[in-house]
Amino acid sequence: MPALNASEARAFLLSSPRTAALATVRADGRPHVAPVWIDLDGDDILFTTGKSTVKGENIQRDPRVSLCVDDESPPFAFVLLEGNATWTENHDELLNWATRIAGRYMGADQAASFGRRNAVPGELLVRVRPTCLTAQSDVTG
Repeated sequence: MPALNASEARAFLLSSPRTAALATVRADGRPHVAPVWIDLDGDDILFTTGKSTVKGENIQRDPRVSLCVDDESPPFAFVLLEGNATWTENHDELLNWATRIAGRYMGADQAASFGRRNAVPGELLVRVRPTCLTAQSDVTG
């Protein structure tokens, strides 16, 4: 099972629009996991979420998060990230990133409409700066 360095992990994250599993901490300490669409800005992971969703409320209360992105096809691979989340409700930033993220997952032809749909009051643009990275390729090898 070869470990991936930071550059290889970044290439894996950008190679295909895989859904990330986001783990946040509930008020009572229990974990909460939910899928999110992501994009990268340098080493930072970005995604959008509703301010009043479980994950949105968790992040605003406790910014510690983990993300797992995996390739479910043999020989399998994954990237695990831990970090602290920051967020903004700035409309211009939210629209820019919501459109970019939508383009990755839905294609350029639908990016603008999904971007506008997700850049509305009550939505957050979340940025995670990784503090810990674990990544493996060829898990079955």
